[in-house]
Amino acid sequence: MHDIRLIRQAPDAFDAALARRGLAPMSPDILRVDTARRLAIKAAEDGQAELNTLSKQAGAAKVAGDTDAFEAIRQGMSARKALIAEQETQARQLDADLHELLLTIPNLPLAEVPDGKDESGNVEIRRWGAPRHFDFDPREHFDIPGVKPGMDFEMAAKLSGARFVVLRGAVIRVHRALAQFMLDTHITEHGLTETWTPVLVKEAAMYGTNQLPKFAEDSYQTTNGWWLIPTSEVTLTNTVAGDILDAAALPIRMTAHTQCFRSEAGSAGKDTAGMLRQHQFEKVEMVSVTTPETSLAEHERMTACAEAILQKLGLPYRTVVLCTGDMGFGATKTHDIEVWLPGQNTYREISSVSVCGDFQARRMNARYRVPGGKPEYVHTLNGSGLAVGRCLIAVLENGQQSDGSVELPPALHPYLGGRTCITAQGDLA
Repeated sequence: MHDIRLIRQAPDAFDAALARRGLAPMSPDILRVDTARRLAIKAAEDGQAELNTLSKQAGAAKVAGDTDAFEAIRQGMSARKALIAEQETQARQLDADLHELLLTIPNLPLAEVPDGKDESGNVEIRRWGAPRHFDFDPREHFDIPGVKPGMDFEMAAKLSGARFVVLRGAVIRVHRALAQFMLDTHITEHGLTETWTPVLVKEAAMYGTNQLPKFAEDSYQTTNGWWLIPTSEVTLTNTVAGDILDAAALPIRMTAHTQCFRSEAGSAGKDTAGMLRQHQFEKVEMVSVTTPETSLAEHERMTACAEAILQKLGLPYRTVVLCTGDMGFGATKTHDIEVWLPGQNTYREISSVSVCGDFQARRMNARYRVPGGKPEYVHTLNGSGLAVGRCLIAVLENGQQSDGSVELPPALHPYLGGRTCITAQGDLA
């Protein structure tokens, strides 16, 4: 959420930043509501001051025994109370209107973020690894013979419908090994604290990390008001909601492996084959809570943590900085990491690492304090470390062999009891 004081001070700069996202000016509407709200608040305060004066006059009239004056003042006080109540109601409504309006406005991009209308404006900043040369036409993950016995889309459709999968045998063991490997790496090498969180949250948590109100249709809500998390960014970030943290406790660095749920409302007909875009999936998420001065350095650190997983698995990737037209709602700067998928002959996103500034902190009222200082809003960051299903796809496609088997990365061998491959028949060996 945005600071209304900054919008008042520099409305043109605010609108110029929104224009970089392709949005029309919004400061006139915001300031119109804000001005009306402030006038209503002032009118109520002035009315209360007048009421206090009338109260003193009534007391003096009563002491003096002036019954007529006392009654006239009392009637004036009654009318003034009714007017104040009306003004206070108007102020509360305008305050709610302003709050709702600010909730719908995306974060402002940093000056260093490249301008662009869509993903074509993203800027590659580095690559790691060279795509493997195949002496046969590489298949997509779901067409690899050794994978087919362990990846059942027909059964999933029978159980749940489209965009689900049932995993069995060797494939699910590799999937589970990947999640464990990611967690172990982030905990032992990157200094993140493993956290286990619910996948059902209150509505306030979804508002806190800007999934609501704008993206309600992209998430699932239960009949009793809980929401299924689209990522554990929601739960991890909200662990500091409403808190005033000691500056010495920052940064807070967390990681969690959870089920995630997305309706994919805006992706009809997109990536319908295979596991690339599912309603239910798993992620190892990273979240950091920092001071404003360290958040950009933390962004680079988190990106490196995600990249390290791909490097240890030997998976080629590239890292891009998203342009203003492709950046997420709550981000002020984002790095996307895209892994090479030989079955599609292209790079596909496997991690998105974003710094949100104080945008989420304002929604959650999450602050910190330096000894002797006043509370300030923290900065929050989040990123995939990594999307487990997409990492499974990358491991399977990059490791596939001409006979239908899959060679698995050495980093996973200890998690698979020393087994090194999926055979063409779908067994671990």
